[in-house]
Amino acid sequence: MAAKRKVIITCAVTGAIHTPSMSRYLPVTPEEIAEAGIAAAEAGASVLHLHARDPKDGRPTQDPAMFERFLPRIKSSCDAVINLTTGGSPHMTVEERMRPAMEFKPELASMNMGSINFGLFPMLDRYNELTHQWERDHLANSRDLVFKNTFADIEKAMTLGDANGTRFECECYDIGHLYSLRNLLDRGVAKGRVFVQSVFGILGGIGPHPEDVMHMRRTADRLFGDDYEWSVLGAGSSQMRIAAQAAAMGGHVRVGLEDSLWLGPGKLAETNASQVTKVREILEGLSLEVATPDEARQMLGLKGGDQVGF
Repeated sequence: MAAKRKVIITCAVTGAIHTPSMSRYLPVTPEEIAEAGIAAAEAGASVLHLHARDPKDGRPTQDPAMFERFLPRIKSSCDAVINLTTGGSPHMTVEERMRPAMEFKPELASMNMGSINFGLFPMLDRYNELTHQWERDHLANSRDLVFKNTFADIEKAMTLGDANGTRFECECYDIGHLYSLRNLLDRGVAKGRVFVQSVFGILGGIGPHPEDVMHMRRTADRLFGDDYEWSVLGAGSSQMRIAAQAAAMGGHVRVGLEDSLWLGPGKLAETNASQVTKVREILEGLSLEVATPDEARQMLGLKGGDQVGF
């Protein structure tokens, strides 16, 4: 009997999209982020995608000192691959966004494959009671904001990351981002077996319709052949539906409170681990197995947890 296919589960623990006022369960302090990440790993997450927040008001921060308060604890408590953000927030410069990855030299870091309109402002209609003014501004300003990631930005970040042995989760919000990644590979900026994270359901990017998922997969297959790993994340209510579809199509999955605050219709997810458990049940129902962190390292060609700077 052939071995079951292994699926990488990435858990995006806190992120910069949702704000603390949207869910009391969103981890904000370094202690909460550490506990949430460790619990997600124990539930089966192969990879932990990590942002940091200012514990005073929950504002996203790329201050390495804040990451320092939870990275060692997570590393000492589990074997999950640590994936640090280079996204941070659309309101940050590329230099600010790169600081944690340069300081801590992780195995994996996120990288948006292009500049996009990143429309969060529709959430203003759903969340009327926001505690901090920055939260309202964060959402409202996205109406007139381009999340900047030019070719020069990407080339600089990838060159710096390559020097540290860091590989990238290449976040593709639309079909054009796949073509940009192909160009980066052809020019030797991106190297090796690429990890494509297709993002569905962000206003300004590709939608969450099943045909959109299939179109993204077909295009990636045509551009990269067998020389890539494909993962998906569905924003909001599309999270589990898109994960199930993509897993059945041979993909990996990403869940976590960065991407969706919900566990089901009208039910907030109380932990990241609960989302990991739910997607794991979906995978096992499809007769698929969850990849261990070391299996994920092998599939993605990572340098190993003993080679990081934390």
